[in-house]
Amino acid sequence: MTTCRMCTQNYPSSQFVSGNGPRYQVCVRCAVENDLVDAEEVPQLYSDDLAKSRLALFGRRYRLWFFIGAGWLLYLTLGSGIELWSSVFLVALVIGTLATPVLHLLGSAQFKAELAKLTP
Repeated sequence: MTTCRMCTQNYPSSQFVSGNGPRYQVCVRCAVENDLVDAEEVPQLYSDDLAKSRLALFGRRYRLWFFIGAGWLLYLTLGSGIELWSSVFLVALVIGTLATPVLHLLGSAQFKAELAKLTP
């Protein structure tokens, strides 16, 4: 992994602008921000809309895991003391915990297809 000399971040070599002089070892984001290249010249640059779409895609992919973890945390801290609702909440958490890995694996093909659409 090469380091950008402007922002000092590590990126793979595909994320760097080719050239010598001031463009040597500069990532595409820094090159566009410092007017070394135009945004049309670097197809691997993620625009803001594309970055937001990718973040939303990853958020949808992993939200089940977050909600199951938060549910177990709430159950273990607050929910075990309530008589009727604790057993209902526990059953819902167990079913959700068993269903989450299955749903995660079943949605992997769709996730990879949508991610390929959002990859420049």
